[in-house]
Amino acid sequence: MIFSVDSPHDERLDPFRWRDRQLASKLDRQESVGAGLFVAEGDLVVQRALDSGCTPQALLCDEAMGEHFSITLPNVDIYIASEEFRREITGLGVPLRATGLFNRPPLRDPHELVAQAQRIVVAEAVDNPTNLGAITRSAVALGWDALILCAGSADPLARRALRVSMGTGLLLPFARLTDNDSLHELCRSHGCTSFALTPHSGATDLAEITVSDQQKVALMFGSERDGLTVNSMNNADHLVRIPMYSGVDSLNVGAAAAIALYHLR
Repeated sequence: MIFSVDSPHDERLDPFRWRDRQLASKLDRQESVGAGLFVAEGDLVVQRALDSGCTPQALLCDEAMGEHFSITLPNVDIYIASEEFRREITGLGVPLRATGLFNRPPLRDPHELVAQAQRIVVAEAVDNPTNLGAITRSAVALGWDALILCAGSADPLARRALRVSMGTGLLLPFARLTDNDSLHELCRSHGCTSFALTPHSGATDLAEITVSDQQKVALMFGSERDGLTVNSMNNADHLVRIPMYSGVDSLNVGAAAAIALYHLR
């Protein structure tokens, strides 16, 4: 059903203003049955959320996009607002043609996900949503099919992460480990060959690594500041590095991920 908005302060639009912690609590983000909400910003991201099977609660659109979505979503509240109102409501400074409020999908079981996947991205304490969004976008584009989030990693459905990934965070199945889960045991139990990306001088040049299409691979990335933990490095099957020049010690994790994901795709 379409509604015209005549004030940016309309209380029905409050959820479109909410930040990530208002949309989904920490417990919501760990819920296996699906709990909390997420916001898809931009008509492309909204469409990808719909294509991935996510359930919309409401949409905020310009007139053309509102009419477009009303055809396939007749039972969803669609709010039509001017450019000025849409810019103010979302707080982005740009009047997106469509913004969607969706139910969060349920988390996948890590063992089930790894068992079904062939190329697995592992994010350990990658707590910056921008970096996680960049990693996710590269992973989907380069043919990887699962994401394992260790404790401390950002949410792939955070507003910023979804914007950076252009909605591809909705196309990459993900599961989250708890503090009590063992990444090493997860990889070993499913026959994964694990590669830890590190700037350490003792690691093998990434260009020297080859993997077969049939080989199940887990590629591990750590936080921007500290990298992977000592435990993860010690338990990885291979330590790999991207050679650096001119005294630069490392790349941003999003850029490094794109290179490694391409090489091991």
